[in-house]
Amino acid sequence: MKTCSLIVLGAVLMVFSHLAGATQADDTTITITSYTAGATPFISKLTLQVSNTTVLKSIQFAIDPKPGSVTRPLSGTYSNDYLVSRGFAHPPEIILPVYGLYAGHANTVRLTYRFLDGSSKQAVTNITTATFNDPCGYDNPTILQRRTNATDLSYDYIMVKGTCSNFEPAIVDTDGALRWVGTGGISVGSAIFFDNAVYLGHSHQLFRIDLDGTVTLVGDYGSLGITNFHHNIDRGKVGIILDANTTTYFNSVNIEVDASGRVLKQWNLASIISAAMRAGGDDPSQFVYPSPTDWFHNNGVTYNRADDSVIISSRENFLICLDYKTSAIKWILGDPTKKWYQFPSLRKFALTLAPGSLPPIGQHSPSITFDQGLMVYDNGNESIFQDPPGAHRDFASPRKYSLDLVGKVATEVWNFPMNQSILSPFCGSAYEDAPLDYLVDYALVGGGVPPTFAQLLGLDAAGEQIFYYQYPTVSCNTAYNSIPIHLESTKFPTVGPQALNLSTRGLVSGGDNVLIGGFIVTGTEPKPMVLRALGPSLSDFGLSNVLSDPVLSVYDSSGHLVGMNDDWQSDVNHAVVEANGLAPANPLESAQVRTLAPGAYTVIVSGKDSTSGIGLVEVYDITTQAKSEFVNLSTRGSVGTGDNVLISGFIVGDVDSATVVVRALGPSLAAYGVSGVLSDPTLTIYDSSGSVIASNDNWEVDPNAALVQKNGLTPPSAFESALVLHLPAGAYTAIVRGANDSTGVALAEVYTLH
Repeated sequence: MKTCSLIVLGAVLMVFSHLAGATQADDTTITITSYTAGATPFISKLTLQVSNTTVLKSIQFAIDPKPGSVTRPLSGTYSNDYLVSRGFAHPPEIILPVYGLYAGHANTVRLTYRFLDGSSKQAVTNITTATFNDPCGYDNPTILQRRTNATDLSYDYIMVKGTCSNFEPAIVDTDGALRWVGTGGISVGSAIFFDNAVYLGHSHQLFRIDLDGTVTLVGDYGSLGITNFHHNIDRGKVGIILDANTTTYFNSVNIEVDASGRVLKQWNLASIISAAMRAGGDDPSQFVYPSPTDWFHNNGVTYNRADDSVIISSRENFLICLDYKTSAIKWILGDPTKKWYQFPSLRKFALTLAPGSLPPIGQHSPSITFDQGLMVYDNGNESIFQDPPGAHRDFASPRKYSLDLVGKVATEVWNFPMNQSILSPFCGSAYEDAPLDYLVDYALVGGGVPPTFAQLLGLDAAGEQIFYYQYPTVSCNTAYNSIPIHLESTKFPTVGPQALNLSTRGLVSGGDNVLIGGFIVTGTEPKPMVLRALGPSLSDFGLSNVLSDPVLSVYDSSGHLVGMNDDWQSDVNHAVVEANGLAPANPLESAQVRTLAPGAYTVIVSGKDSTSGIGLVEVYDITTQAKSEFVNLSTRGSVGTGDNVLISGFIVGDVDSATVVVRALGPSLAAYGVSGVLSDPTLTIYDSSGSVIASNDNWEVDPNAALVQKNGLTPPSAFESALVLHLPAGAYTAIVRGANDSTGVALAEVYTLH
């Protein structure tokens, strides 16, 4: 729809405009003098001669896909500061790592040089790479279905974890081409893509492999009694969570560490479950056993930011949810015919399965979906040690559950059983990337009886198979677990999961009916921001009745004016606006740069001389520095009919997913002296393609209403709307309308949960 596409443009549109005369791009000479092979044929290092490195802001490379491919180009952007910090800059020489090249191929690589004044220029070079001897067969799959020409699939790259070589893990694209392999000389399936690098657990050590091939030991955990890491590594609250064996317990300990390897948290499931069983009057020695008995068999973890919990998969028993801070058991989901259900102390935590729902059996790869569902790969295999072992199924399937934690009911809402035709009883994974886009890894098709195969299946939001590849395997050594990753726009340093760049479009008139944006800067350091108010240029996107001359004012939490602008070129920092590619298209539009200390701020867009019309207010975080963050975005404006709805756009920053609460308020604004409020706001969330991914009218009817309450974000009125969403990186639009075409003043809010 028109309104959705407009706000996405409003959130991310970059109009390049330069000061008159020569630019830094014109004045700087950059010559590509050579390239040298990296640690593998998938990596190369370009040598650049730069006449003035001090004016360089960043360098981006992009690798052309092979002819006929519909994948997005693999691309990385290095800030100049990052290149200096990594030792790649030795003025006038810069070494530029390029990763993700096709092996045995003449690669076309496009470079974009960006400068501090906002100017840029491009260059093209060719890198011919050597062939790669692939011992696992990743580069030569049996094609059960070639990738279709559809471009709706949300991911183009896959990290495949196995133990079939010393080049683990591997990264393939959705065409089936091998694009990167590990350089650590380690054969291990315990790995994750985190902080734009690969982390591998090997023995009791943790290694980091940067995409440029650099290998670093980040931690040794033998002093904690850890003997080796196994199965998977998953995202945690702050860092990554590893499955560990210790000298006392087998497959039943997890630890969380940060990117530098510092231990943040530990969970000993033997201790946690034993304590709960004793408290409930049961004997834990009948269920919990010391090493080497495999009584639990943890194989994956997910963190749920919406209720601050970890969900741990025990293949032998169940999925168990623990409070992150206290490690107390919150709930258990599993097969009630297994041994665990015989103990009242554990049974009291059990979620009841809704009619028609199957319990997960032998599950792997738990994860939280965009709508707060629980996703698992269910391989259908019963318990191996615990007795009774529970049910058995001769087929594997991904499953997604909706959890009603108030009623303690789990409802299976999606599965993909492939006509119950895939026997894959061990290992495997299933993950959702963007809403309803899935990657399924059948790790051991054939059940262990040779010949056995691993299969990778891609599904789009319409349920269509986009690709389907098969690889030879022994046990689970080729593709124990596979995850979708995003290498089409990687940035160094990493931009973490957070809501960035607020933009809201609405009707501006007199009195209370101005357009008001609010946001909070958290952390310890001031944060540079670009704030804009657009009006005339909106007519280029088909809008009529636009605000002819917007005025932008910024206030702090005390109500003091900290910045004002009418006509962006009059701002003293207009060159910074241009340098960040954010110059408004019309000179009557407003923009200002402010470095704001941590605190709450309000942005107001009004019409010069009390004029009215549709305006767009935008707030851009231009640094994404770790010590300060831009959170809790809100905008108040008038909601009418047709184009005159309230439209709020936000961007989830570059890697991983962020958990957000989105609200639409109306009736409760009257308590703050606002007249003419919207009596019954409705809320609809769109992705960047304009597809509806969630909607709500009256917050209490949403399945995740309890999570809204838990986070202290309950709307004051039952007629107001709220949604909890776990969103992957990308641009999103929230549209507030009035139920039954009602009109009035409303407030749209986006809260990032931490």
